[in-house]
Amino acid sequence: MVSQALLKYAKTSPKKVRLVLDLIRGMNVEEAFTVLSSLRKKPARIVAKLLKSAVANAAEKGHTDTETLYIKEVYASQGSALKRFRPRAMGRAYMRKRRTSHIKIVLDERGL
Repeated sequence: MVSQALLKYAKTSPKKVRLVLDLIRGMNVEEAFTVLSSLRKKPARIVAKLLKSAVANAAEKGHTDTETLYIKEVYASQGSALKRFRPRAMGRAYMRKRRTSHIKIVLDERGL
């Protein structure tokens, strides 16, 4: 394991994040950045920023060649949900959950 980055309490649901993560799993870092920049989804910007942080962590550990880095593991798990209430008819209230997610990216060096 070369480096990793973890984002907790991202304000988007894990189901939406997993759609983006499935596209970049196993890719080289450069390919993943091009895929994420072309997507028009909110989680794509969040994941791109987290991937940039993971690459910076690898550079801090002394790994300077980013061409050999690839995404070894990437997953999103459910965080805590913010409970909000919406008024309904006849004085009732409807609970809405604003879901959060924890995202983890692990980078490794690909052997040539």
